[in-house]
Order: sequence, then C-alpha cells, then structure tokens
Amino acid sequence: MPVPTSSPALVSQLLLTLPKTLPPFWTQLKRLLLGYLMCSLIVSLWMSSIPVAWADTSVELFEVNCAGCHPNGANIIRRSKNLKQKALKRYGYDSVDEIATLITNGKGLMSAYGDRLSEDEVTRLANYVLEQAAVNWKPTK
Repeated sequence: MPVPTSSPALVSQLLLTLPKTLPPFWTQLKRLLLGYLMCSLIVSLWMSSIPVAWADTSVELFEVNCAGCHPNGANIIRRSKNLKQKALKRYGYDSVDEIATLITNGKGLMSAYGDRLSEDEVTRLANYVLEQAAVNWKPTK
C-alpha cells in the first residue's frame, strides 16, 4: 500500500482501513471526519477559482497583489527599490504611465501582472501607489 503524502489523503487512508463494524461512537466520528474532508475539498476548490485580482478598491487590489512584497510601500526583496516617493523618482517611476508599465510588464525580480489584471486595475494600482507615496504611505482612516 503506497504511503499518502498529504494530510487529507492520510486521513482518508486511515478511515478506509478502519474495520467495517465499529461501535456507534467510532461510526459517528468516521462520518464527521468524512464530512470535514468533503467540506475542506469543496472550500479549497472554490477558493482556487477566485481570480487573483478579485478586489473592489485600489487598497484591496494592492493588498491582494502587491503587499506581499511591498508592505506599506517597502520592498522585502530589494530594500532600496521601494515605493516611497524618493525611490520612485530615483528609478524613473514617478508617473502613472511609468508605474502602470512596470506593473504590466514586471522587471527583474518583480513579476508581470499584465496577464492577471485588467488595464483599469493596473491604472488604479498605479494611481494608488503615487497617492500613497505622496503621503509617505501613512495609513488611511
């Protein structure tokens, strides 16, 4: 019998090896675990179908797509290439068009988002980055 690699596979394998006639408690536990596994599968399939750019506002777009590497305008990979106004000017990204091009095509270690975001979403993100850079990425209330 092959050894399952994932925990749901391991649990299901263990459930299948249980004897067919179990005391009522174990039968209920088996049903509960099977129900949990089915719900987990359904939720994981549903979550994987949600588009990456699923967001209503520019803030949400940034949080979903950019904040992983650029929390509060910083850069966790290349600290000098952050989204602060001084760095944007230094590297020539101080306009909406230039930032939108960077978001769309990517550069160096930064991924391209042109295939994941619409043109409108890219423009909204570029505007958001410039607006936040102007206020030094202070939290909005």
